[in-house]
Amino acid sequence: MVMVYRFRVILDADEDVFRDIEMLQENTLEDLHNTIVQSFGFDGTEMASFYISDEEWNQGEEIHQFDMSGHDTSIKLMNETTLDSVLSESQTKLIYVYDFLQMWTFFVELAQIAEVEEGRDYPNLMFVHGQLPDNPPAKEFKGEDEGLLNGDYDDDYDSDDFDNLSFDDHWN
Repeated sequence: MVMVYRFRVILDADEDVFRDIEMLQENTLEDLHNTIVQSFGFDGTEMASFYISDEEWNQGEEIHQFDMSGHDTSIKLMNETTLDSVLSESQTKLIYVYDFLQMWTFFVELAQIAEVEEGRDYPNLMFVHGQLPDNPPAKEFKGEDEGLLNGDYDDDYDSDDFDNLSFDDHWN
């Protein structure tokens, strides 16, 4: 029996901005991506990815929108990954990032698995709360490169000082 997955998709921001969405379990992550894009009013022209997440919202395995690896058969693609292959009652969280330059980040949580309702079309936008801000909320990156990622650059670096660069002028 096909079941319905009910999601709450929450913008990672101080203000409460979220959408409640119903999808069929056999839909793909690409279908969920398209539904999120439409429900938040994006134009859909930017790249996106889903990430498997744990209970503390730590970012795990990436599920890509497009295969840009060449021939890496180990990567997962949205259009080949069904909802029920990555989500269950015990694995309920995904992180969704839309537009890697702007980094719109959403917490996607499987809130309920229910039966299909007769006469209802899926996907179904059940509830809308809050409006998307004009710009994505600022992110503070953590990890190995957090200083550089958060704008902590080497102020002594002079891009016009070629004499002190560490490569040979006649390298070719």
